[in-house]
Amino acid sequence: MSSKYEALKQECFEANMELNNLGLVIYTFGNVSAVDRENGVFAIKPSGVPYEKLKPEDIVILDYDNTIIEGSMRPSSDTKTHAYLYKNWEHIGGIAHTHATYSVAWAQAQKDIPIFGTTHADHLTKDIPCAEPMRDELIEGNYEHNTGIQILECFKDRNLSPEEVEMVLLGNHGPFAWGKTAAKAVYNSKVLETVAQMAYLTLQINPKAPRLKDSLVKKHYERKHGKNAYYGQK
Repeated sequence: MSSKYEALKQECFEANMELNNLGLVIYTFGNVSAVDRENGVFAIKPSGVPYEKLKPEDIVILDYDNTIIEGSMRPSSDTKTHAYLYKNWEHIGGIAHTHATYSVAWAQAQKDIPIFGTTHADHLTKDIPCAEPMRDELIEGNYEHNTGIQILECFKDRNLSPEEVEMVLLGNHGPFAWGKTAAKAVYNSKVLETVAQMAYLTLQINPKAPRLKDSLVKKHYERKHGKNAYYGQK
């Protein structure tokens, strides 16, 4: 029997497989979800299923209150984080979480990733934020749900827009990224990992490396995202 969520499951499945193909996950650590705003549901990878065994029909469908709508397997352990972000940020269409090495290293160091070069500026004009480690009362509570609170608090405290800054590090934990689609969330996860590696190497070569000057930040971001953007094809 076919599911009315077949296309959503397929989108989610393909995004998860791409996360694996890009080398952003270790074993089963990592997940991608895709949202269907019209029906108020999202699709996410089942917990602990190896990528080589994952099938589109294994994908779990839930509502924003974490009620399983369709699927026989337990959803990702990070599901409540995804649900909280979908509920609060209505513009996002996909979310990815990885344990990619360089991204996690910056998160474990509890450091923002400075904007050193144009690769970074092509995607955002700010440092990639690292949220403070979760408060004890949140850790002891509904942990995965509270991870979503941790992310929103970081963006509110820093006056950041999730539409411009589509990625974050969680102190001592790792990266989350999002976008208008699940595929874009995966893309942003790869960008984050690449920029994290570049920034690390930059500081090894020159611990006093200067930040990218504002004029270059503006130029590179706006040529891709500004009102007169000219990067790529129309």
